[in-house]
Amino acid sequence: VEFKLKQFEGMGSTNQAEVESFKSHFKNAHTRDLLGHKKKVHSVAWNLNGRKLASGSIDKTARIWSVDAGATKELELVGHTDNVDQLCWDPKNADRLATASLDRTVRIWDARSGKCTHSIPTSGENINITWCPDGTTLAVGNKSDVITFIDTNTFKVLGKTAKFSSEVNEIAWNKESNLFYLTTGSGTIEIMKWDSSIFTSTSAVVDIASRCRSVHAHTTNVYCIEFDPTGRYFGVGSADALVSLWDVSEVICLKTFSNLEWPIRTISFSHDGKLIASASEDLMIDISHVETGEKVFSIETMAAINCIAWHPRELLLAYAGDEKDKHRDRDLGSIRIFGFKDRQDRI
Repeated sequence: VEFKLKQFEGMGSTNQAEVESFKSHFKNAHTRDLLGHKKKVHSVAWNLNGRKLASGSIDKTARIWSVDAGATKELELVGHTDNVDQLCWDPKNADRLATASLDRTVRIWDARSGKCTHSIPTSGENINITWCPDGTTLAVGNKSDVITFIDTNTFKVLGKTAKFSSEVNEIAWNKESNLFYLTTGSGTIEIMKWDSSIFTSTSAVVDIASRCRSVHAHTTNVYCIEFDPTGRYFGVGSADALVSLWDVSEVICLKTFSNLEWPIRTISFSHDGKLIASASEDLMIDISHVETGEKVFSIETMAAINCIAWHPRELLLAYAGDEKDKHRDRDLGSIRIFGFKDRQDRI
């Protein structure tokens, strides 16, 4: 990993006081459980106002949870015929959700009614999905390392990419929606200037690999990527058990977090960009302070974690993993939300 020594703003006593404040905040925090899925959960995501949490499972369903003081309302989304591996919310519409499934479709859902409004066929078994921050485009990646782009005004396919030469793990746009990022099995981050006009027809197959700037990020597989809400940084998690923090404008690694021992499966920045959480097969979720790199808290877990997501306004972390029901020898299908002041705390 290439490093650059950079002086962070506010380092010193101010940052240390902030770290101690976070430690105190989480020390007595409570966790709330959400039970409903019949098999393990692969994806969790909050909508833009934080009033709804969505989850996708290998039980072929997605669910939308409205979590309030002392009560949880659950809406089951039925229609996919295979695993719902990943989902994402419309960044401009708090009631619109997209799900990606191994059944070779992307579905768009109305979060108020639970009805599917669009079903978009794709060319492969879909394993990841991301919505462009400007709200205009969806990108969907499949097991064959092909990415399909969907126009969200018409919900028609814009076109798709040629197969990449290396494994494509996760995809994302930057906050300005003008750059598209991919993480790969060869340890690189591929960055492409985003321009939907490269797809001249819905049947267009574009070799975007030739349009990408390749950045060597880790010595092995890079699994996940996320941009912090402030737009200053992005983080990536790798099979080398490291999370690296990158300067967005210079695309230079600033530091790494090494508090986990297994390949990093998932990362998430807090709403203010001050904390980064990461999880793996370690039986804990690490929460660290972005500016200082100091460990703030560890959430103990009962199994490997598949997905984590910070609330967009509060210090609440949703997570789900491979936890089993010990009494029935099956997946528990649970989702947990950590960070409540008490068990009846309102979001």
